[in-house]
Amino acid sequence: MIWPFGSRNTDKEIEKKLKEAKRQQISWTDTITRIRSAPFDAAREWAPVVLFPLAGMAVLQIYANYLRRIPGSAYVRPNFFRNRSIFGRVTSVGDGDNFHLFHTPGGRILGWGWLRKVPEARKELKDRTIPIRIAGVDAPECAHFGRPAQPFSAEALMWLRDYINKRNVRAYVYKRDQYDRIVATVYTRRWLFRKDVGLEMIKAGMATTYEAKQGAEFGGRQKIYEKAQTKAKQKRKGMWSGKTTDFESPRAYKTKWAGVAKEKTGT
Repeated sequence: MIWPFGSRNTDKEIEKKLKEAKRQQISWTDTITRIRSAPFDAAREWAPVVLFPLAGMAVLQIYANYLRRIPGSAYVRPNFFRNRSIFGRVTSVGDGDNFHLFHTPGGRILGWGWLRKVPEARKELKDRTIPIRIAGVDAPECAHFGRPAQPFSAEALMWLRDYINKRNVRAYVYKRDQYDRIVATVYTRRWLFRKDVGLEMIKAGMATTYEAKQGAEFGGRQKIYEKAQTKAKQKRKGMWSGKTTDFESPRAYKTKWAGVAKEKTGT
């Protein structure tokens, strides 16, 4: 009610005060809302700053561990041994139980063989391949360092070339040997079947099981290899086809010539 005498309030003033009161009420509610949402606003502002570097680090980690091409045995990190495998193309076979591998991480999925070419020229492959020593087997020794070739060394070399040269293989790595080669169990695809290259060599009589007492690596397949060797001997496969009295294993051959070298040097 408006007091008729001495009142300075008019309808307009009352209406103005009501509007101000209402505005103040709304302003207070908005303030509370802003206070409550302030942490979430800060999180939204900082999220890109934090997440983008983390994503970048994750990408770099994936690249370093799975997509980085390994150009040589010196670049195979110790955490690979007994934990990881290396996939690639065999570029050359130099002996009956070792070869050179061009690492192709990701295989055909990442374009190797159709978008990305594997080099073939020796000049292009220099210092870009990994020497691999097939684990658990010993092939007859070829002629080198003035030593004569063992029987079936040429056949073993030819067999391995026919079996894996210019083919894709997967090497399960164990260690680096004294010749800077990576010792590994090697698998390749023959038609639809996955084949253990070392085991197939033993079955064909082109290699024996590794006989050295130290440094032998079988990847848990020693008994399988020994059983296959027994069958190859019974069937007189490859290097077992000659007279038993004339047979000399690759290990015996290397031990003999190591002794000859010591006699020559007087050590």
